Amino acid sequence: MNYRAEYRQYLALVLLMLLATSGNAQTTTLATSKFTPQEGEYILKDFHFQSGETLPELRMHYMTLGKPLRDAGGRVTNAVLLLHGTGGSGRQFLAPQFADGLFGPGQLLDADRYYLILVDNVGHGKSSKPSDGMHARFPQYDYDDMVRAQYDLLTQGLGVNHLRLILGTSMGCMHSWVWGETYPDFMDALMPLACLPVQIAGRNRIGRKLQMDAIRNDPAWKGGDYAMEPQQALRAVLSLQLLSGTPPLLLQKNYPTRDAADKYVDDYITSGLGKLDANDLLYRVNASRNYDP
Repeated sequence: MNYRAEYRQYLALVLLMLLATSGNAQTTTLATSKFTPQEGEYILKDFHFQSGETLPELRMHYMTLGKPLRDAGGRVTNAVLLLHGTGGSGRQFLAPQFADGLFGPGQLLDADRYYLILVDNVGHGKSSKPSDGMHARFPQYDYDDMVRAQYDLLTQGLGVNHLRLILGTSMGCMHSWVWGETYPDFMDALMPLACLPVQIAGRNRIGRKLQMDAIRNDPAWKGGDYAMEPQQALRAVLSLQLLSGTPPLLLQKNYPTRDAADKYVDDYITSGLGKLDANDLLYRVNASRNYDP
């Protein structure tokens, strides 16, 4: 099989799908594809973080499609790990724009051929996160911690000792580079989409700092021990995410008048405020602080 040609086709298709689903993961509701995954969670016991903090139990939620295949030596040969972006979850890969173009019979990630693993990373989805109850006392995780939790889930929870491919978008893209640095022999290939293997700086870091400062400087945040969400901080964060995470030409096309644009902003903010937790946001954005593979 010509894997080089296959992955060139794969990259082109995935990039088109990413464009089709562009938008803020926090406030976008994705339709579910025709695929029904197996869903579960695994508890990592006595998990030690880079910060020196420890959790007696770290919950990792996941979904799978297909079944693992092993060679004569017991090595898994068909496992594919899909890693989501900041604010997303493994479920985003079940969107029709993605799954229906990749997971079907004869498609590039045919679920009858591959064992597809969709993980909710630490701080996201149904995995352990500050809003579960610890708030700002939750360990200050970083990308190295998140990747090690993925590794422990695969090896201890799912019995996967090798990956055919890791595909990651945005934060998941950065995680794929960390995988390559930390566990270079664990996978055959990496497909990092929408990131670089360099320290976060420039506009990216500026945007993250502005979001973190907006949360920490809102008196209603109360050091993370708030009874009610700090509304002004969340409004500022949503505004920054909207400007940095949406394509200008698409917005011009969809909201071509002043009134349409104003209504979109109001609806976007109102919808987003009901779905966000300030501590979860702060931790997610801050997790990239040590990234520099």
